[in-house]
Amino acid sequence: MQATAYTYDPQTRSGQVLLDDGTPVPFDAPAFDAGGLRLLRPGQRVRIETEPAEGSGTDLRITLVTLQTF
Repeated sequence: MQATAYTYDPQTRSGQVLLDDGTPVPFDAPAFDAGGLRLLRPGQRVRIETEPAEGSGTDLRITLVTLQTF
């Protein structure tokens, strides 16, 4: 799935992405670390992998954030 980086805190290695419909989805340090990135700037196009969030069938949990490549 593709998204756009919205926020990123280098101290906590967490932030939010915006899905193409404008929905913000947070990610945590393990998801950021899984992608092998060192930095993320708002506006960058990213590829994410998700799974259903625990206890909810509708919310998403991001498991990987990496740069979108073509």
